[in-house]
Amino acid sequence: MIRLWPVSESFGAEVEGVDLRHSPSSESVAAIDAALLRYAVLVIPGQQLTPEQHRAVAAAFGPLEPMAPPTGRDKVGRGDEYLIDVSNLTAAGRPWADDSPSRGVQRANELWHTDSSFKETPARASFLYARSIPTAGGRTEFADLRAAYDALPQSRRDWLEGRIAHHSLATSRRRTGFGGFDGTQLAAMAPVPQLLVRRIPETGRRSLYLASHIGGIEGLSSDGAEEVLSELLTHATQRQFVYSHRWRKGDLVIWDNRCTMHRLRPYDDLHTHRDLQRATTLDRGNTCDLEGILRPAPAHRP
Repeated sequence: MIRLWPVSESFGAEVEGVDLRHSPSSESVAAIDAALLRYAVLVIPGQQLTPEQHRAVAAAFGPLEPMAPPTGRDKVGRGDEYLIDVSNLTAAGRPWADDSPSRGVQRANELWHTDSSFKETPARASFLYARSIPTAGGRTEFADLRAAYDALPQSRRDWLEGRIAHHSLATSRRRTGFGGFDGTQLAAMAPVPQLLVRRIPETGRRSLYLASHIGGIEGLSSDGAEEVLSELLTHATQRQFVYSHRWRKGDLVIWDNRCTMHRLRPYDDLHTHRDLQRATTLDRGNTCDLEGILRPAPAHRP
Protein backbone atom coordinates (compact mmCIF):
# COMPACT_ATOMS: atom_id res chain seq x y z
CA MET A 1 0.00 0.00 0.00
CA ILE A 2 1.37 3.39 -0.95
CA ARG A 3 1.71 6.27 1.48
CA LEU A 4 1.80 9.95 0.58
CA TRP A 5 3.88 12.66 2.21
CA PRO A 6 2.52 15.96 0.88
CA VAL A 7 4.77 18.95 0.33
CA SER A 8 1.72 21.17 0.76
CA GLU A 9 -2.01 20.60 1.12
CA SER A 10 -2.63 20.31 -2.62
CA PHE A 11 0.65 20.57 -4.57
CA GLY A 12 3.51 18.08 -4.58
CA ALA A 13 3.82 14.84 -2.63
CA GLU A 14 6.36 12.06 -2.09
CA VAL A 15 5.13 8.51 -2.63
CA GLU A 16 6.31 5.71 -0.34
CA GLY A 17 5.80 1.98 -0.59
CA VAL A 18 6.13 1.21 -4.29
CA ASP A 19 8.84 -0.64 -6.21
CA LEU A 20 8.38 0.07 -9.90
CA ARG A 21 10.82 -2.57 -11.13
CA HIS A 22 7.73 -4.77 -11.19
CA SER A 23 4.73 -3.78 -13.27
CA PRO A 24 2.50 -1.70 -11.01
CA SER A 25 -0.77 -3.34 -10.05
CA SER A 26 -4.05 -1.82 -11.16
CA GLU A 27 -4.60 -0.76 -7.54
CA SER A 28 -1.22 1.04 -7.43
CA VAL A 29 -1.89 2.73 -10.77
CA ALA A 30 -5.28 3.93 -9.56
CA ALA A 31 -3.83 5.21 -6.28
CA ILE A 32 -0.95 7.03 -7.99
CA ASP A 33 -3.28 8.48 -10.61
CA ALA A 34 -5.63 9.76 -7.90
CA ALA A 35 -2.70 11.29 -6.05
CA LEU A 36 -1.50 12.93 -9.26
CA LEU A 37 -4.91 14.52 -9.79
CA ARG A 38 -4.73 16.03 -6.31
CA TYR A 39 -1.05 16.97 -6.01
CA ALA A 40 -0.04 17.40 -9.70
CA VAL A 41 3.62 16.50 -8.91
CA LEU A 42 4.66 13.17 -7.35
CA VAL A 43 8.16 12.10 -6.28
CA ILE A 44 8.81 8.36 -6.08
CA PRO A 45 12.32 7.91 -4.60
CA GLY A 46 14.71 4.98 -4.52
CA GLN A 47 13.79 3.37 -7.84
CA GLN A 48 16.16 1.17 -9.87
CA LEU A 49 14.67 1.16 -13.34
CA THR A 50 15.96 -0.15 -16.64
CA PRO A 51 14.81 1.77 -19.73
CA GLU A 52 12.32 -1.03 -20.40
CA GLN A 53 10.88 -0.77 -16.90
CA HIS A 54 10.75 3.02 -17.16
CA ARG A 55 8.69 2.80 -20.35
CA ALA A 56 6.44 0.13 -18.85
CA VAL A 57 5.66 2.26 -15.80
CA ALA A 58 4.62 5.22 -17.95
CA ALA A 59 2.62 3.01 -20.31
CA ALA A 60 0.56 1.76 -17.38
CA PHE A 61 -0.91 5.28 -17.12
CA GLY A 62 -1.78 5.86 -20.76
CA PRO A 63 -0.55 5.76 -24.36
CA LEU A 64 3.05 6.87 -24.73
CA GLU A 65 4.02 9.94 -26.70
CA PRO A 66 6.48 9.20 -29.54
CA MET A 67 9.62 11.30 -29.26
CA ALA A 68 11.42 13.20 -32.01
CA PRO A 69 14.96 12.07 -32.85
CA PRO A 70 17.73 13.90 -30.96
CA THR A 71 19.19 17.12 -32.38
CA GLY A 72 22.90 16.75 -33.07
CA ARG A 73 24.98 13.66 -33.71
CA ASP A 74 26.47 13.77 -30.23
CA LYS A 75 23.18 12.40 -28.83
CA VAL A 76 22.69 9.48 -31.23
CA GLY A 77 22.14 6.29 -29.25
CA ARG A 78 20.70 7.93 -26.13
CA GLY A 79 16.96 7.53 -25.64
CA ASP A 80 14.58 5.91 -28.11
CA GLU A 81 11.16 6.36 -29.64
CA TYR A 82 9.47 6.62 -26.24
CA LEU A 83 12.29 7.83 -23.97
CA ILE A 84 13.67 11.31 -24.49
CA ASP A 85 17.18 11.98 -23.27
CA VAL A 86 17.40 15.19 -21.25
CA SER A 87 20.92 14.59 -19.96
CA ASN A 88 24.01 16.67 -20.67
CA LEU A 89 25.83 13.57 -21.92
CA THR A 90 26.98 12.49 -25.35
CA ALA A 91 26.54 9.00 -26.77
CA ALA A 92 29.97 8.23 -25.30
CA GLY A 93 28.73 9.14 -21.81
CA ARG A 94 30.76 12.33 -21.46
CA PRO A 95 29.47 15.86 -20.82
CA TRP A 96 28.70 17.73 -24.01
CA ALA A 97 30.92 20.45 -25.44
CA ASP A 98 30.18 24.15 -25.15
CA ASP A 99 29.14 24.31 -28.83
CA SER A 100 27.03 21.13 -28.80
CA PRO A 101 23.76 21.56 -30.77
CA SER A 102 22.02 19.52 -28.09
CA ARG A 103 23.21 21.97 -25.46
CA GLY A 104 21.80 24.83 -27.50
CA VAL A 105 18.44 23.14 -27.86
CA GLN A 106 18.16 22.05 -24.22
CA ARG A 107 19.10 25.44 -22.79
CA ALA A 108 15.44 26.35 -23.27
CA ASN A 109 14.60 23.81 -20.54
CA GLU A 110 15.67 26.55 -18.12
CA LEU A 111 12.61 28.55 -19.22
CA TRP A 112 9.22 27.88 -17.68
CA HIS A 113 7.44 25.46 -19.99
CA THR A 114 4.92 22.65 -20.35
CA ASP A 115 5.99 19.46 -22.14
CA SER A 116 4.75 19.11 -25.73
CA SER A 117 2.23 21.94 -25.63
CA PHE A 118 3.56 22.70 -29.12
CA LYS A 119 2.12 19.42 -30.45
CA GLU A 120 -1.38 18.84 -31.81
CA THR A 121 -1.96 16.35 -29.02
CA PRO A 122 0.06 17.61 -26.06
CA ALA A 123 1.42 15.64 -23.14
CA ARG A 124 -0.62 14.59 -20.16
CA ALA A 125 1.88 13.17 -17.65
CA SER A 126 5.68 13.17 -17.70
CA PHE A 127 7.80 10.50 -15.98
CA LEU A 128 11.35 11.80 -15.45
CA TYR A 129 13.88 9.36 -13.98
CA ALA A 130 17.30 10.24 -12.54
CA ARG A 131 20.20 7.86 -13.24
CA SER A 132 22.89 10.27 -12.03
CA ILE A 133 22.81 13.81 -10.71
CA PRO A 134 25.31 16.64 -10.24
CA THR A 135 26.61 17.46 -6.77
CA ALA A 136 25.22 20.99 -6.99
CA GLY A 137 22.48 22.72 -8.95
CA GLY A 138 20.20 21.10 -11.51
CA ARG A 139 17.00 21.26 -9.50
CA THR A 140 13.63 21.20 -11.24
CA GLU A 141 11.04 23.77 -10.22
CA PHE A 142 7.31 23.21 -10.70
CA ALA A 143 4.50 25.78 -10.73
CA ASP A 144 0.89 24.96 -9.81
CA LEU A 145 -1.20 26.55 -12.56
CA ARG A 146 -4.48 25.58 -10.88
CA ALA A 147 -3.71 27.64 -7.80
CA ALA A 148 -2.34 30.43 -9.98
CA TYR A 149 -5.61 30.52 -11.92
CA ASP A 150 -7.68 30.55 -8.73
CA ALA A 151 -5.68 33.53 -7.46
CA LEU A 152 -6.39 35.69 -10.51
CA PRO A 153 -9.02 38.42 -10.23
CA GLN A 154 -12.37 37.33 -11.65
CA SER A 155 -12.14 40.01 -14.33
CA ARG A 156 -8.85 38.53 -15.58
CA ARG A 157 -10.26 35.01 -15.55
CA ASP A 158 -13.22 36.18 -17.59
CA TRP A 159 -10.90 37.88 -20.11
CA LEU A 160 -8.77 34.73 -20.48
CA GLU A 161 -11.68 32.35 -20.98
CA GLY A 162 -11.66 30.95 -24.53
CA ARG A 163 -8.43 32.77 -25.46
CA ILE A 164 -6.12 30.86 -27.78
CA ALA A 165 -2.32 30.94 -27.73
CA HIS A 166 0.04 29.66 -30.43
CA HIS A 167 2.78 27.27 -29.25
CA SER A 168 5.95 26.33 -31.14
CA LEU A 169 9.17 24.63 -30.09
CA ALA A 170 11.09 27.12 -32.24
CA THR A 171 9.72 30.00 -30.16
CA SER A 172 11.14 28.76 -26.86
CA ARG A 173 14.50 27.94 -28.48
CA ARG A 174 14.72 31.40 -29.99
CA ARG A 175 14.11 32.92 -26.56
CA THR A 176 17.53 31.56 -25.54
CA GLY A 177 19.24 32.66 -28.75
CA PHE A 178 19.25 29.27 -30.49
CA GLY A 179 18.53 29.45 -34.20
CA GLY A 180 20.07 26.26 -35.51
CA PHE A 181 16.98 24.85 -37.24
CA ASP A 182 16.82 24.29 -40.97
CA GLY A 183 13.79 24.92 -43.17
CA THR A 184 12.49 21.39 -42.90
CA GLN A 185 12.68 21.47 -39.10
CA LEU A 186 10.97 24.86 -38.94
CA ALA A 187 8.17 23.62 -41.19
CA ALA A 188 7.58 20.79 -38.73
CA MET A 189 7.37 23.36 -35.91
CA ALA A 190 4.39 25.29 -37.23
CA PRO A 191 2.56 26.88 -34.29
CA VAL A 192 -0.21 24.86 -32.66
CA PRO A 193 -3.25 26.51 -31.05
CA GLN A 194 -3.95 25.76 -27.40
CA LEU A 195 -6.27 27.41 -24.89
CA LEU A 196 -4.78 29.71 -22.24
CA VAL A 197 -7.24 28.28 -19.71
CA ARG A 198 -8.28 24.65 -19.70
CA ARG A 199 -10.49 22.41 -17.59
CA ILE A 200 -9.18 19.23 -15.97
CA PRO A 201 -12.01 16.79 -16.78
CA GLU A 202 -11.51 14.41 -13.85
CA THR A 203 -11.82 17.19 -11.26
CA GLY A 204 -13.57 20.01 -13.07
CA ARG A 205 -10.88 22.46 -11.93
CA ARG A 206 -9.75 25.18 -14.29
CA SER A 207 -6.08 25.85 -14.84
CA LEU A 208 -3.84 28.21 -16.74
CA TYR A 209 -2.03 26.52 -19.63
CA LEU A 210 1.23 28.38 -20.15
CA ALA A 211 4.67 27.78 -21.65
CA SER A 212 7.64 29.66 -23.04
CA HIS A 213 6.63 27.99 -26.33
CA ILE A 214 3.88 30.62 -26.71
CA GLY A 215 4.73 33.04 -29.50
CA GLY A 216 1.35 34.67 -30.06
CA ILE A 217 -2.14 35.07 -28.65
CA GLU A 218 -5.08 35.20 -31.00
CA GLY A 219 -6.47 38.73 -31.41
CA LEU A 220 -3.42 40.46 -29.90
CA SER A 221 -0.39 42.10 -31.47
CA SER A 222 3.03 40.52 -30.90
CA ASP A 223 3.82 43.11 -28.23
CA GLY A 224 0.43 42.65 -26.62
CA ALA A 225 0.84 38.88 -26.51
CA GLU A 226 4.30 39.18 -24.94
CA GLU A 227 2.92 41.55 -22.32
CA VAL A 228 0.14 39.15 -21.38
CA LEU A 229 2.47 36.13 -21.36
CA SER A 230 4.99 37.95 -19.17
CA GLU A 231 2.23 39.02 -16.78
CA LEU A 232 0.85 35.49 -16.47
CA LEU A 233 4.26 33.84 -16.10
CA THR A 234 5.25 36.30 -13.39
CA HIS A 235 1.98 35.70 -11.56
CA ALA A 236 2.08 31.89 -11.88
CA THR A 237 5.67 31.53 -10.66
CA GLN A 238 5.32 33.38 -7.38
CA ARG A 239 6.84 31.51 -4.46
CA GLN A 240 3.50 30.33 -3.07
CA PHE A 241 2.78 28.42 -6.30
CA VAL A 242 6.22 26.80 -6.75
CA TYR A 243 7.80 23.55 -5.55
CA SER A 244 11.56 23.13 -6.06
CA HIS A 245 12.72 19.51 -6.34
CA ARG A 246 16.26 18.58 -5.31
CA TRP A 247 17.05 15.41 -7.22
CA ARG A 248 18.42 12.19 -5.77
CA LYS A 249 19.69 9.27 -7.80
CA GLY A 250 16.77 6.90 -8.36
CA ASP A 251 14.04 9.53 -8.15
CA LEU A 252 11.13 9.12 -10.52
CA VAL A 253 9.15 12.36 -10.68
CA ILE A 254 5.72 12.36 -12.31
CA TRP A 255 3.80 15.53 -13.11
CA ASP A 256 0.58 16.52 -14.82
CA ASN A 257 1.40 18.79 -17.75
CA ARG A 258 -2.21 19.91 -18.00
CA CYS A 259 -1.91 22.04 -14.87
CA THR A 260 1.80 22.61 -14.16
CA MET A 261 4.85 24.31 -15.62
CA HIS A 262 8.42 23.41 -14.83
CA ARG A 263 11.97 24.55 -15.48
CA LEU A 264 15.52 23.29 -14.96
CA ARG A 265 17.82 25.29 -12.73
CA PRO A 266 21.45 25.85 -13.86
CA TYR A 267 24.32 23.52 -13.00
CA ASP A 268 27.87 22.89 -14.28
CA ASP A 269 26.76 21.08 -17.42
CA LEU A 270 30.23 21.06 -19.02
CA HIS A 271 31.98 19.10 -16.27
CA THR A 272 29.42 17.13 -14.24
CA HIS A 273 26.98 14.35 -15.13
CA ARG A 274 23.21 14.84 -15.03
CA ASP A 275 21.64 11.77 -16.61
CA LEU A 276 17.85 11.90 -16.78
CA GLN A 277 15.37 10.37 -19.22
CA ARG A 278 11.69 11.10 -19.69
CA ALA A 279 8.73 9.04 -20.83
CA THR A 280 5.49 10.90 -21.49
CA THR A 281 1.85 9.93 -21.86
CA LEU A 282 -0.49 11.62 -24.32
CA ASP A 283 -3.42 13.85 -23.48
CA ARG A 284 -6.83 13.07 -25.02
CA GLY A 285 -6.49 15.72 -27.74
CA ASN A 286 -5.86 19.34 -28.56
CA THR A 287 -7.15 21.69 -25.86
CA CYS A 288 -9.31 23.66 -28.30
CA ASP A 289 -10.95 20.49 -29.59
CA LEU A 290 -11.54 19.14 -26.08
CA GLU A 291 -13.41 22.30 -25.10
CA GLY A 292 -15.25 22.62 -28.41
CA ILE A 293 -13.54 25.91 -29.27
CA LEU A 294 -13.20 26.64 -32.99
CA ARG A 295 -9.56 26.83 -34.01
CA PRO A 296 -8.36 29.98 -35.81
CA ALA A 297 -6.93 29.76 -39.32
CA PRO A 298 -3.12 29.32 -39.28
CA ALA A 299 -1.54 32.75 -39.15
CA HIS A 300 1.45 32.82 -36.80
CA ARG A 301 4.84 31.46 -37.75
CA PRO A 302 7.51 30.23 -35.30
